[in-house]
Amino acid sequence: MAFVSFLIPCLMVSTDTAFSCQNPADFVGASSPGDIIIGGLFAVHSKMLRPEEYPIKPIIQNCAGFEIQIFLQTLAMIHAIETINNSTLLPEVTLGYEIYDTCADVTKAMASALRFLAKANSSEDVVEFRCNYSDYVPRIKAVTGASYSEVSMAVSRLLALQLIPQVSPASSAEILSDKIRFPSFFRTIPSDFHQTRAMAHLICESGWNWIGVIATDDDNGRFALESFGVQAMANNVCIAFKELLPAYLSDNTFQSKVDRAIEKIVKETEVNVIVVFMRQIHVLKLFKKAVERNVNKIWIASDNWSAAVKISSIPNIRQLGTIVGFGFKSGDISAFQDFLRNLPEKPTENNKFLREYMMLLSLCAHLDYHDFQMCISNQSQDDLLQNVENTYQIWSDDFLKAHIEPGFIHSTELAVYAIAHAIKGQCQDRDCKDPSAVAPWELLEELKNVTIINDDKEIKFDSNGDINTRYSVLLWKEIDGRMEITTMAEYDPEKGGFIFEDEEKKKDFLDLKKVQSTCSQHCRPGQMKKVTESPHTCCYECVYCPENHYSNQTDMDYCYRCSNKSYWAPINSTTCYRKTIHFLTWTNWFAVFLLLLSAFGVILVLSVSVIFTRNVHTPVVKASGGLTVCYIILFSHFLIFLSTVFFIDEPTELKCKTRQALFGISFALCVSCILIKSLKILLAFSFDPKLQNFLKCVYKPVPTVVTCTGIQVIICTFWLIFRAPFVEQNFSMPRAIILECNEGSIVAFGIMLSYIAALAFICFIFAFKGRKLPENYNEAKFITFGMLIYFIAWIVFIPVYATTFGKYLPAVEIIVVLISNYGILCCTFLPKCYIIIYKQETNTKSAFLKMIYTYSTKSASSVAVSQISLDSKPSSSQATVPDSCKSENSVHGNGHCQLSGQKLIKGKVLPKSTPRTVVRKRLSSI
Repeated sequence: MAFVSFLIPCLMVSTDTAFSCQNPADFVGASSPGDIIIGGLFAVHSKMLRPEEYPIKPIIQNCAGFEIQIFLQTLAMIHAIETINNSTLLPEVTLGYEIYDTCADVTKAMASALRFLAKANSSEDVVEFRCNYSDYVPRIKAVTGASYSEVSMAVSRLLALQLIPQVSPASSAEILSDKIRFPSFFRTIPSDFHQTRAMAHLICESGWNWIGVIATDDDNGRFALESFGVQAMANNVCIAFKELLPAYLSDNTFQSKVDRAIEKIVKETEVNVIVVFMRQIHVLKLFKKAVERNVNKIWIASDNWSAAVKISSIPNIRQLGTIVGFGFKSGDISAFQDFLRNLPEKPTENNKFLREYMMLLSLCAHLDYHDFQMCISNQSQDDLLQNVENTYQIWSDDFLKAHIEPGFIHSTELAVYAIAHAIKGQCQDRDCKDPSAVAPWELLEELKNVTIINDDKEIKFDSNGDINTRYSVLLWKEIDGRMEITTMAEYDPEKGGFIFEDEEKKKDFLDLKKVQSTCSQHCRPGQMKKVTESPHTCCYECVYCPENHYSNQTDMDYCYRCSNKSYWAPINSTTCYRKTIHFLTWTNWFAVFLLLLSAFGVILVLSVSVIFTRNVHTPVVKASGGLTVCYIILFSHFLIFLSTVFFIDEPTELKCKTRQALFGISFALCVSCILIKSLKILLAFSFDPKLQNFLKCVYKPVPTVVTCTGIQVIICTFWLIFRAPFVEQNFSMPRAIILECNEGSIVAFGIMLSYIAALAFICFIFAFKGRKLPENYNEAKFITFGMLIYFIAWIVFIPVYATTFGKYLPAVEIIVVLISNYGILCCTFLPKCYIIIYKQETNTKSAFLKMIYTYSTKSASSVAVSQISLDSKPSSSQATVPDSCKSENSVHGNGHCQLSGQKLIKGKVLPKSTPRTVVRKRLSSI
């Protein structure tokens, strides 16, 4: 197969130093031989020195800023490999390692990765170019690392060329879960998606919604910032400002941007919570400046620095306020601590990192704790080369133990064990001492299905290559004058909640809520947010909930409307109240008054009935139409008074249907009977022949009453069948429900009333025509007055009924019913009762006959006079009036002058039979 060879060069920086790169082997930081080699990429140094000479040449420079905690991760990898080699996990295979320092620089990491791709057992470290790498045997089978996501992204793309598995214990960028772009990448920690969600959850739970974010201007920082922005928005948290600091400390603008970030923090007085996504060295620089400016905030730490001892030991770190962070869940690391205790016994020939650390110990041992720490971090490899002869070997494992970050140590060992289990799965039926026995891509497939038992729990990679272990929520607390990093709670990514070990830890969490970090004051229950002109949704005004709305939580975006019309809420309400149900109760004073009036009406009806019964044979009772008609009318009045009872108390279906029908039919019956009386009286005393003939045809008492009442019965029946009244809840009042009867059909209700009005109007017309009847018979005059009272009452009722609402609406109907009923009852019967009781002398047959005779004579005379005036000459039936009859003194015999059996009226002679005939007609009519 044709291929192109790439040589891995190592250009020399210094010819005779321990850290110079004279050949590719010098590039390795720590190594150990084995049947299967695992590569390691760790940022043991925080930065790579930049060349000062120009033009810049492609030379791999030395590094500076020794990182203790990442050095400990390299030791954790070595410890895990040695433990596996001494166990029965891989009994016939020995694991080796090659660990490289990336110096937190992508370029240097790529050079290391390129050496990983070199062909195994090649003295020239040749990387072959092929179209198919299935049977290609690289130097290493798998890689542990890198320390930072930005480096892992670049390395993973290169390793994906040969599908070499890469298991990172620290790279948490969410984008690395994309198996299309990073098919060979795994990690033993959760994705930043879970970390940013946990942060947003913590901020939301603490009642903060106005925060600042500071991140490094690299892939890791930008991806973390983007992920957090999404989670913050989902939890209604607003980012007041974002500040990006240069990823490289050698950037000339780094310090000025740190100053600008601190100035922004100081200026934004409402922002009391700052989220920081940066590496430890960046945080160290930022915090030193913050301490100088006396900045006091709550700082939310990402997993990169949440457990960093070198930051927690900054002088006056307590002045910065409270620091809460998220770290990876750790396991039992006691074996690793024992490994550190025995570390001086280990050879340093193949571990340049260990040798450099021991040199740093020698140079900085005379300093106090903080200065000692700074001395180690600030020494460059070039400085150590100059002082190598002045160093002397000392050892203290206390400093290393103090800088252990358990989460990273655990995840590093977990990464090595995952690779070892994958190797075990592939080597069960193969001789893995042969480097070509297992290909990296085969190991990759095995790694997807690996299950690791850790602390009696099964751990395996998900479909994204992640292990979703819990986070430890870390709280920095000052204990005995020192800042200690304590575990406050755990966060479960699967359940999305915080788990507290005890009440004291929960109290620490509750204490965080005392700090306010909001753009606006919290809206209390009973209020809602009103968005202002600010682009941030967290900046708002608090306004009261309107009527019939409520809010029962703080900072609600809107008020809830009361669930149904049966509830109401005042302005600024936190709950809804059930509306009180109103109706005209029996105990209401006005209802009692109306009932007393109805009861008095019933008593009046009964009293009239008794009076008429006791005087049944008297002319007044007979002139009223007889006892039967009077009883019918009085019974209808009784029913009308009784119908008012159905307007009182809680409406029911029966009451709503009964009250209008009972009133309508009873009133129709009453008016029908009075109409018959009016017709009878008019018929008895009318002398108009045409009217007499019409009245004789119309006057049929029983059929008329049955027909008039029957029509009303039909109207009410159709009403009750098709659109019957029903009970309705009236919600027109804001705080009460009016329980009332809905008439069902206003048209039917109107027809019923209109029919009664039509009967009353006809009755009124006939009664009006008989208004000049004899006094004892002048019922028509009182009927006319009663009908007028009815009309006035119902005409007034219509606008009052239309404009009245509430529980007193039935009272309006009761009043108009009582007025009209009392008016007709009193006008019909009280004058007769007055005659019966107080004018008994006029309640005799002779008195009635005399009254009828007098009225008849006058009526007949007026008719005769009108007839005489029509003729200019007397007829044959008339006689000449004698002179003796013309004088007033000659008048005798009840005021009449009798002459030869003839009657003289006003100088005219009438037929002698006329007076008797008229009287007979009136008497027979009565």
